[in-house]
Amino acid sequence: MKAVWYDKTGPAREVFNYGEMPTPSAGQGEVRIKLEASGVNPSDTYRRGGTADPMEYPRVIANSDGAGIVDQIGPGAKRFKEGDRVWLYNGQRNGRAFGTAAEYIALDENLVTPLPANVSFAEGATLGVPGMTAWVCLFHAGPVKDQTVLVTGGAGAVGHYGVQLAKWGGARVITTVSSPQKAEIARAAGADLVIDYKKEDVVQRIREFAPKGVDRIVEVDFGGNIETTEKILARFSTVAIYATKGNVKPQVTVRVLTSKNATIYGMQLPLTPMPLQRKAQAGMSEWMAAGKRIHLVAAQFPLKETIEAHLAVEAGTKLGTVIVDCAR
Repeated sequence: MKAVWYDKTGPAREVFNYGEMPTPSAGQGEVRIKLEASGVNPSDTYRRGGTADPMEYPRVIANSDGAGIVDQIGPGAKRFKEGDRVWLYNGQRNGRAFGTAAEYIALDENLVTPLPANVSFAEGATLGVPGMTAWVCLFHAGPVKDQTVLVTGGAGAVGHYGVQLAKWGGARVITTVSSPQKAEIARAAGADLVIDYKKEDVVQRIREFAPKGVDRIVEVDFGGNIETTEKILARFSTVAIYATKGNVKPQVTVRVLTSKNATIYGMQLPLTPMPLQRKAQAGMSEWMAAGKRIHLVAAQFPLKETIEAHLAVEAGTKLGTVIVDCAR
């Protein structure tokens, strides 16, 4: 099969290789998927660049998320049949060297989910890390119906799904953005209040909208936003952190958290307990079945141009998920 891999970490142009590798076979409890699309997340660029965890294997096929068609069933696998359309996540994570920047992947069937017929493969490849992260951040502590939820970065890959999922779950949804274009994306996703944090007073706008504070926060920049966060927490609120772009060692006022009985929940999807991951998969399927959804594809590149796909993510200007087309 054709694949894109690296044997050492570093800049994309220096370490990526494109060529032939052995086509995998489905092992115990696995299915093999003929990949149509691979999603490139920032975490994939961190791992390839060497700024995340060290390489666990001498050779790594890039990227975690993807979508395609099941074409082989391994021993003991029972959830799928050949020909099923599916999306997948955590392809290259925690004990798996070979990800989705390839024509095929063999993967534990528990990391694979049916893809509705009305969702394209490119759109399906946006669901994995972004959608699952948003679901876990929102719902790990229970339903959000009638709660006030703040999703920071509502036009980002995770934030955009966070807004849609929170609205579907019955919450009043606030989000922050950094431009008019991103504001339109967040409104289209269903946000009730969109705040341009570069031009508006975030605390004031939130207090006007939710005088008692916010019940859940899905946080893309915990360190950068901590001063605002401490001013808007409702009692018994939860802050779910999946990233921080600002201060990586923020000072937290313990008295503020204890006076609100607030919970700080840090998460990485690959380390989330599998029962919760399975709940997230089921939740994502239920959400998609309940109506038309918006899946943001920022750009698409052929497999042999995976370098350009990673550079597009690293540029930091994308709106949505960058996709690698594995079949071309």
